[in-house]
Amino acid sequence: MPKNKPQFPLYIPSKGRADTRLTAKALEEMGVFYTIVIEEQEYDDYAKVIDKEKILILDKKYQDEYDTCDDLGNTKSKGPGAARNFIWDHSIKKGYKWHWVMDDNIKLFRRWNHNRRIKCYDGTPFKVMEDFVLRYKNIAMAGPNYSFFVIDKWAYLYGPFTVNTRIYSCNLIRNDVPFRWRGRYNEDTDLSLQMLKAGWCTVQFNVFLQEKTNTQVLKGGNTDAFYAKEGTIPKSKMQVQLHPDVSKLTWRYGRWHHHVNYNKFKRENRLILKDDVKIEDKVNNYGLKLKKIENGKTS
Repeated sequence: MPKNKPQFPLYIPSKGRADTRLTAKALEEMGVFYTIVIEEQEYDDYAKVIDKEKILILDKKYQDEYDTCDDLGNTKSKGPGAARNFIWDHSIKKGYKWHWVMDDNIKLFRRWNHNRRIKCYDGTPFKVMEDFVLRYKNIAMAGPNYSFFVIDKWAYLYGPFTVNTRIYSCNLIRNDVPFRWRGRYNEDTDLSLQMLKAGWCTVQFNVFLQEKTNTQVLKGGNTDAFYAKEGTIPKSKMQVQLHPDVSKLTWRYGRWHHHVNYNKFKRENRLILKDDVKIEDKVNNYGLKLKKIENGKTS
């Protein structure tokens, strides 16, 4: 079995989920090293179930200095953005040019090919996505699509990737771009739009998918901090306030959402290949092979 590993560090900001730690478990099964970032008061809970070398304590100054984009101060949780900015700077100090940051409720990663969703058992998805973005001069952020957003019967509508849209929950970020996370809510959408409005590109991969728990279901994280108490209307309103030129409120699936129109960026922001890159005609499968599993054994 191939043992492809990502070249850039993987971080998981987590809060109140030492018992579930879904993303950590998924990466452990794949044999991929990660660092989990937590608040100091939760160290003992996480240290009981995760190797101490994988635990990083959030510097509180990032919470104190975080721009929530509202005037509510410390009356409620500031969300995960402060931890994500801490992670960004930590990866730079370690000498990396890119870093991964992932939500803590991802159950597994899949390869989507010919309408087959195949579970990935090593770090190949991350390595492939890294290699792709490194071909181009102007990609600021990339990541896999949600599994439930890719519909098999509409497979003909999807390419292997989508350019210039929101990147969420599992983000590969270029470290030298002049942006940072902000906002109490929807910080992933806001960061994507900051980049797109400045002329950068984002890439959402459809060939690799992340399978998450449903929003507002798993205890801990934003479920306890926001959604269980106030629903989704505050986060949707903040999105419209920050980006009224491309955002609007909409009622879907029994609750309020924000809708963002990315058409302008899809038309105007074009991928620019690096001068020294030549893309070969042959397919690189990174050593991956499909194997039939029967009674728990491969054949």
